[in-house]
Amino acid sequence: MLLQALLRALKRNEREYTPKMQVKDRTALKKPTEVKVVNLLIIRDTFTEKSTIGKLFINGESFCDTLENPWIDNQRSISCIPKGNYKVRLRLPRESATRDYLHLLVQDVPNRDYILFHRGNTAKDTSGCILVGNGRKQDIVENSRLAMDLVMQEIIYLGGENINLIIKNK
Repeated sequence: MLLQALLRALKRNEREYTPKMQVKDRTALKKPTEVKVVNLLIIRDTFTEKSTIGKLFINGESFCDTLENPWIDNQRSISCIPKGNYKVRLRLPRESATRDYLHLLVQDVPNRDYILFHRGNTAKDTSGCILVGNGRKQDIVENSRLAMDLVMQEIIYLGGENINLIIKNK
């Protein structure tokens, strides 16, 4: 039931933000039965005074770029979260006062609440959350709306449940 609601929400967004590259064979988008766990890995590789940039891997495949706040001792709203292992869950638009699209919630972050994966391009667009993009420049990720939609499609395709996140610094 939850997965069906998520797919409907994603399809509404897909009509608004249709990427140029389309999958011609819709059977390729059917939910696989063999994959039960979704493993997200962020490898942070660029550290500046304004941001922390990295790569997001989904089940071992390089997927997109990430941007977070710089490390400032895990301070709320101004720091990226500590490296480590986390559980993640899908978060529906109706659960959020500010996000009208499907996104991810990182759970059990020490001394922090509501750490999300969401759209945005610079550290000014986040208060400690993780932004995704396709392409990067200094302190910027690009094409965030498309990247977020593709991340959500991939996670739903892989089952949308039992999502693990590992964050490492290079």
